[in-house]
Amino acid sequence: MQSWGTTSRFDERDTQLEPSKSGVLGLVCAALGRDRKEPVADLAALRMGVRVDREGTPMRDYQTATGVFLASGKADAKRTVVSPRFYLADAVFLVGLEGTDRSLLESIQNALASPVWTLALGRKSFVPAQPVLLKDGLVEHSLEAALAAYPRLTSSRRGAKEDGLRILLEDAKEGSMRLDQPLAPFSERSFGPRFVKSGVVNVPDKINA
Repeated sequence: MQSWGTTSRFDERDTQLEPSKSGVLGLVCAALGRDRKEPVADLAALRMGVRVDREGTPMRDYQTATGVFLASGKADAKRTVVSPRFYLADAVFLVGLEGTDRSLLESIQNALASPVWTLALGRKSFVPAQPVLLKDGLVEHSLEAALAAYPRLTSSRRGAKEDGLRILLEDAKEGSMRLDQPLAPFSERSFGPRFVKSGVVNVPDKINA
């Protein structure tokens, strides 16, 4: 399960259909052992791309809480709050980060191989079912070329038509707007807009790669 919320407010927790930049960089910070109060400007400057190898199934569950604190600061033992939580089930993504500082990318690669803290896919309770690191994932290609060239992470179903895969690339000037660009340490919960352009890439099936 995964959850990549960007517009959650109050009791409702949303998820996008693809990993958010804030969520991915939060995972990277956990791997590096960076505290929530530490700066993330170097990570936020990296350009992110996502390839959707398997679309997830949007799901929803409910959590309840009692004894909720009111605006007065007192807890109401008789009040029960229902909190809808949205998440993705069985999704598979290839995520790339592009930058000019190779030492930073190498440190991320090494940290993902041996993370300092437990990694999570958007929420602490959603731990990865498989390792998130690709051992051959550090390459000297553009973000577009790297995402297009890497073999599929899942095989097409036998007898099914092999379609192109959705790809989302961060762009400096145009595209759809996502409010998941970290502007300050995560403890301050300050996020700004970034642009993402969508497309389709044809990638060899894993079996034939």
